[in-house]
Amino acid sequence: MARISLDQYKALIAVVDAGGYAQAAELLHKSQSAVSYAVQKMERLLGVALFRLEGRRAVLTEAGAVLYRQALHLVEDAEQLEHGIQRLAAGVETRLRLAVETLFPTWLLLQCLDQFSQQYPQVRVDLDEAVLGGTDEALIEARAELVVCTAIPQGFAGEPLMRVTMIPAAHPGHPLHQLQRPLTLKDLRKHRQLVVRDTALARKRDSGGWLGAEQRWTVSNKATSIEAARMGLGFAWYAEDTIRRELEAGQLKQLPLRDGGQRFATLYLVVAEPDFAGPATLHLAQLMREQVSAACSARPRTQG
Repeated sequence: MARISLDQYKALIAVVDAGGYAQAAELLHKSQSAVSYAVQKMERLLGVALFRLEGRRAVLTEAGAVLYRQALHLVEDAEQLEHGIQRLAAGVETRLRLAVETLFPTWLLLQCLDQFSQQYPQVRVDLDEAVLGGTDEALIEARAELVVCTAIPQGFAGEPLMRVTMIPAAHPGHPLHQLQRPLTLKDLRKHRQLVVRDTALARKRDSGGWLGAEQRWTVSNKATSIEAARMGLGFAWYAEDTIRRELEAGQLKQLPLRDGGQRFATLYLVVAEPDFAGPATLHLAQLMREQVSAACSARPRTQG
């Protein structure tokens, strides 16, 4: 039977994160003596010192550092369990938070959401259109119930949703197209590349794409990148399905790279907490599977 309570673990975490007992007491809305007593009781129960004094500062001992790291996991798991049980008890969710990698075609996402709203019109949808590490953070920080991402963070399980073909493209009048020959990466380096910024605040990931151009514009929105390319202001690597309408309308044209003219990425569908997912979350996940399958079956092939 556990001898240490969650409140005691929270007291330990607060002392470390806030930088002292007085600050922790303020954070927890408790008296300083109550916080100090909680930590002292843990030390007595475990028979180890969790802090040592360095001047006027209380610093974690080696044992304290180990317990602190484990306490973070325990408190997080307990909070997730509580929230999950509350959602189950409430029945249908009132809000569904969705984080989607911008490589996922916008038109297909909106099609899924439109069908979802016909079944669950009262469920509010909060959509976070994320890039690279932004989807990781949404999962790890419990800011989304359903995520579409290019890599599954440790501790989560997902399923392949679709394979994305990445192609380099620019306006038909762009100087690269005027060369009228197969292009090399050396050719690309001489022209401006348009890049969408990783939306993660702390867990940024390398794009995995080619970032070799000497000139570069980094923007925060996929639509801005596409509009800049349509205006002839640069080239970019795009998910082919994302710019299919621009390709068909002749507003963008695939660059004829001699080597490596296509790259591929896999998008994964992740239900953040499968055991506690509500009916609306599960319904949208199934809709996305079905709509992606139908779209991929009907997908035309675009010639460069």
